[in-house]
Amino acid sequence: MLCHLSIRDIVLIERLDIDFSSGLSVLTGETGAGKSILLDALSLALGARGDASLVRHGATQGSVTAIFDVPANHPARELLRGNALSDDGDVILRRNQSSDGRSRVFVNDQPASVTLLREIGRALVEIHGQHDDRALVDASAHRDLLDAFGGHVGEAQSVGRAWRHWRECEQALARHRAKVEAAAREADYLRASVDELSKLDPQPGEETELAEKRAAMMRAEKIASDISDAEEVLSGANSAVPQLASLLRRLQRKAAEVPGLLDEIIKTLDEALISLDAAQVAVDEAMRATEFDPKALEQAEERLFALRALARKHSVAVDDLARLRDTMVADLADLDAGEERLTALEKDAVAARGAYDEAAAHLSALRTGAAQALARTVMKELPELKLERAEFIVEISAEPDDRTENGIDQVEFWVRTNPGTKPGSMMKVASGGELSRFLLALKVALADRGSAPTLVFDEIDTGVGGAVADAIGQRLARLSQRIQVLSVTHAPQVAARATTHYLISKSGGADKVATGVAAMDRSARQEEIARMLAGATITEEARAAAERLLRENAAVS
Repeated sequence: MLCHLSIRDIVLIERLDIDFSSGLSVLTGETGAGKSILLDALSLALGARGDASLVRHGATQGSVTAIFDVPANHPARELLRGNALSDDGDVILRRNQSSDGRSRVFVNDQPASVTLLREIGRALVEIHGQHDDRALVDASAHRDLLDAFGGHVGEAQSVGRAWRHWRECEQALARHRAKVEAAAREADYLRASVDELSKLDPQPGEETELAEKRAAMMRAEKIASDISDAEEVLSGANSAVPQLASLLRRLQRKAAEVPGLLDEIIKTLDEALISLDAAQVAVDEAMRATEFDPKALEQAEERLFALRALARKHSVAVDDLARLRDTMVADLADLDAGEERLTALEKDAVAARGAYDEAAAHLSALRTGAAQALARTVMKELPELKLERAEFIVEISAEPDDRTENGIDQVEFWVRTNPGTKPGSMMKVASGGELSRFLLALKVALADRGSAPTLVFDEIDTGVGGAVADAIGQRLARLSQRIQVLSVTHAPQVAARATTHYLISKSGGADKVATGVAAMDRSARQEEIARMLAGATITEEARAAAERLLRENAAVS
């Protein structure tokens, strides 16, 4: 239920904090005191459209915070969890509206979207009035309300699951049929392509390997002649190594004859011959390293060019040729086994549709029974609401071939206001006052089934009085025994039945006017109800009548 409403700088409200309790709370006050502002502020916190005009004159920003106490398994908490928002403790909805038109939303002190705020708000509060365009007058919600009344929400969910399974089967069948048909049209092309790819047998990473191998052999080919020239200089017929070796031997024989004279020459020549020998070894190793088969280079180039040509033909990367071959092989396999697979999928789809049809037909029968019961329950409420000549109709039509996730039924609440007239949807047939009473009767019939935990009725007693207003008050009180009810009212008969009575008043001078809300004690309630009975001048007779209303309702409660 709604526990607390905090409003800052919204229209005529500068600062307002209201604590709400369970049961029936009524809000009364003179015309123009600001009752509509209070509901506009609450609607803003529930996701209604924001507007810069809502910000109090002179303020840069207004805000509304609504705090709700709801059980752990309430749908609002599921919405919080589904959007990664904290759901510990109370549910706190806050809306900041700037004077420049911008708006910010916070759910449990975490930033959120207006769309999410609106979804959570719908799960927490329903606002009903003479010109309400949501809630019970929204035909798209009537089927869900009927399911809630009949207690077959589980069957409706089962129909939804059966519908989704059937659609999945149909989609799988359609995809496979399209695939087989496409494969059949391209069968010759596929087989030729598979043969070509299989003969070439491309491997992942092969292009890189061949390109590197080809580049290495081409580099070796370029440097091989230089290494061969080096080998010729060091080891060929014109090599200087034998002459240097012979010269070294002669000098070594003569060294003893001239001690010390040839030592440095002999040492240098010896080191040179050692270096030349090492160079020759290195040249030999380089020669072996650069040896390659020209045919191998030719083969590598031919395969590399063949792979790239095939990749261009199929508009894929070379590394994707193997995957393309496997895909084509699979497509051919699907073609070969297509009829068998199609037959199996067709059987699955037929079976799934049959299961859906059975579940939908059962749900339709349940809805038909629930529709009659709901109509009877609502009709019982109408006479005391001075709608004794009216008729409430749950119009339900079943189209077995019109399969939807919600079943085969279209449901809409119709009314006939007078015998002999043509029935139609509530919004089109009922007048403002009649509509509000139909809505109240329907809400009483639904009670806490398919309802938000807080109901707000905005002047649904307008245009009625006496016994009708009293009947409205009785039903609001009955509703409040199961869920929280807030009612903005002009009827003293309704106000007298409240658990908590709030007075909305306007104060201030010519320069500054502010709206305030205060809970009243019994004596203040008597005075307010007397004002509602008498008008501008409160008489003792009005006070006595107000006291009688309060006393009678206290005795009833």
